Amino acid sequence: FSITLIEITMVIRLLYLSLLANFFLLRPTTCFISPINSCAAATTSGSSPLLPSQQRWQTINMSSSSSSSQWNESPTSTSEEQTLAKSLSIWPLDTYNVNLLNEVRHKQYTNPNPPLPIYDLVVIGAGAGGLVSSRQAARRGAKSCMISAELAGGDCLNAGCVPSKALLRCAKLVREAKKIVVQNNEYGISVTNSGKTSDDDANQMNVSIDFPKIMERMRKLRAHIAPVDGHARGDSLGTQTFQGRGVFTSPSTIEVVEHGQHLGAESNPILHFRKAVIATGGRPFVPDNISGLKEAPYTTNLSLFNLQQLPKRMVILGAGVVALEMAQAFASFGSEVTVLQRSRLLSRGDEEAAEAIKQTLEKEGVKFLSGVSVNEVTTIKEASNDDDLPLMSVSLSCAEHTEPISLDCECLLLALGRTANVDSLGLESAGVDFHPSKGILVNDFSQSVSNPDVYAVGDCVSDVFRLTHMSGEMAKVVVQNALFKGQWRLSSLVVPAVMYTDPEYATIGRIHVDENDNVVSPIENNEEVDVYKAELQHNDRAILDSSDKTSFVKILCKKGTGTIVGCTIVSSRAGEMINEVSLAMKHDISLEGVGRNIHSYPTLGEAVMGCGIQFINSRWETMN
Repeated sequence: FSITLIEITMVIRLLYLSLLANFFLLRPTTCFISPINSCAAATTSGSSPLLPSQQRWQTINMSSSSSSSQWNESPTSTSEEQTLAKSLSIWPLDTYNVNLLNEVRHKQYTNPNPPLPIYDLVVIGAGAGGLVSSRQAARRGAKSCMISAELAGGDCLNAGCVPSKALLRCAKLVREAKKIVVQNNEYGISVTNSGKTSDDDANQMNVSIDFPKIMERMRKLRAHIAPVDGHARGDSLGTQTFQGRGVFTSPSTIEVVEHGQHLGAESNPILHFRKAVIATGGRPFVPDNISGLKEAPYTTNLSLFNLQQLPKRMVILGAGVVALEMAQAFASFGSEVTVLQRSRLLSRGDEEAAEAIKQTLEKEGVKFLSGVSVNEVTTIKEASNDDDLPLMSVSLSCAEHTEPISLDCECLLLALGRTANVDSLGLESAGVDFHPSKGILVNDFSQSVSNPDVYAVGDCVSDVFRLTHMSGEMAKVVVQNALFKGQWRLSSLVVPAVMYTDPEYATIGRIHVDENDNVVSPIENNEEVDVYKAELQHNDRAILDSSDKTSFVKILCKKGTGTIVGCTIVSSRAGEMINEVSLAMKHDISLEGVGRNIHSYPTLGEAVMGCGIQFINSRWETMN
């Protein structure tokens, strides 16, 4: 028979399309991830092909895959769904929260059955640390699984970094809008009211706030980010997900207490592991020495983002990062905000930075009371329904008043720090030493000081920075050390931290260890330093933006050297600027090297270079 040229061409095209399809089927999914949730991004996305061992493991995983049913949004949701959602601090059950829950906390979930005979790595916890460690292990060929007790993504996605930054964006937009509704403002921009009846109306224009819409936007964006942390994403990367509470039953086994079951139930999966990671995170600290507080309808970060009505008055107990970020946001939305501080703001940070931020927030209407001791919280009225707000009265004494005072509020936000989640994990059965509030005791390799087969990462670890990106970085350390005999050290990490007020506040520091390589609380460093400071009021970009009038960059070096040992930045872009200093400290680049690095003009980042130029100028050769 004869074959025509057209038929040959068609065969070649079919072969080409087949190869192309196989290429994409074998290629791992790549996703674009918001920087807000970049810890999981560090190991869940990528462009390198799957390892052969990983492809085999994915086949095993899919053969014992889990199943679940979908959540329903109101008003079709059942009372059981509504109760469960509220217990998870996710409310209301609108489209966006239903989409979130369908990703990170399936309503009815069938765990992989049967589990594998033994896992290379079992992770308890599904926040940033749990996601990164379980998924990176799978991508590197290990048989791994993750146990999710509540919401995958942890506080960062559901009640921390992500929702708070969504509110801060709206708050900043409010402040910017208020600048241009002022008549004869310096920007030459005016807002006209086409429906006004007189010229007087234009002089009384205000920025109106639709608080329910602000919260809806937050829920929408949170749900948009959620698939990165969802169970399906983990399955696609080769790690199994179990829903339930992970409890050690021996130094090498973990029982998954399924929802609705009790410890020891016959149906609970028992997981055998070579190595395990504890990544259970933390929870808001609630003091037990304030009369009436436990009975009051107070708010923490876990419930704050469920608000549907703007509180007229907000009292915030605490003066740290969460307190100040939310104080500025809700003051911008129109709440009367009072911050109660026991000591000064940012008690462990730079005093000058704390004062600069305090002055900014006071100008925006935030009130501060210092030296506060709260005596009692009285509940005047409970919320009558989901759309209503309660009413409380806070009785206190403070430095500014000789007599005790009372503050009424619809929202009492507790922002007093965090407590490690180490309860009911069976740590005694595993032989894992821990502090009941500080967390798991680990060495410089993020390894339990008492059980070498167990590691810990994130907010559940004693004496480490409680930051999302710290959790993710610790997870990378653990995977390398636990599975590949690595010697990566926590003390080698240079960790920046940012408070996203406006202006932002950024600092940088290291993990501290003792002579036995155990992680310990940082000891006050009395080492003499040289301080180099650049004020942004002289920075051309800040001048042109009419911003950062009280902002600065302060870099500390070892006395007489250019070795950078610390940095504080107060600026509208401090979170971006601190990364240059982080890079310099990590790779031993001197302050002179920073100063000689050419920076784009005009940028706020030139202030970092300015500190370097000061160092260079102090050592200039001069002509006699």
